[in-house]
Amino acid sequence: MNLFLLLTLVVFVFGVAWAVAIYNRLVGLRQQVRESWADIDVQLKRRHELIPNLVATVKGYATHERDTLEKLGALRAEAVRGRASGATASAVEEPLSLALGRVFAVAEAYPALKADAQFLALQKELAETEDRIAAARRFFNANVRDFNTLCEQVPTNLIAGVGGFRPVGFFELSSAAERVVPRVG
Repeated sequence: MNLFLLLTLVVFVFGVAWAVAIYNRLVGLRQQVRESWADIDVQLKRRHELIPNLVATVKGYATHERDTLEKLGALRAEAVRGRASGATASAVEEPLSLALGRVFAVAEAYPALKADAQFLALQKELAETEDRIAAARRFFNANVRDFNTLCEQVPTNLIAGVGGFRPVGFFELSSAAERVVPRVG
């Protein structure tokens, strides 16, 4: 009887230790997802702050491109208002990226604008920001993948369910055009 009791106690202790380890792993992954989203958020905010400067610079040269610039401004305002996470943010940011690409396409028709030092500096900064957003998006999605995998695999899904952990949405892009980083240089 003592051997059975000892064996039961050992199995119980190992089970509790396993559950605690899985719970702690889920907490750690959830924090990584939050942190990686914060990295995306910082880069998106940086992009949002650069856009008014770009619009002001382009307006000086391309006055009859008003509709394109106003649309970019409106999309930027919507993106700033709609800053959330994951799927919601990607839905708001996608049209902004496409409009930003259109502004740079419009700039091709204005040689004086393409030679403007401020425009070139903004173009370079936006290109760097787009690269950072793409890298942050990959990092975020990798963390989401790891977290979601742990939440959905058996037997760790049992601990995830009891602990209230739910899968997180990826930062996805729905259009093929958005999958390409806008050409800004």
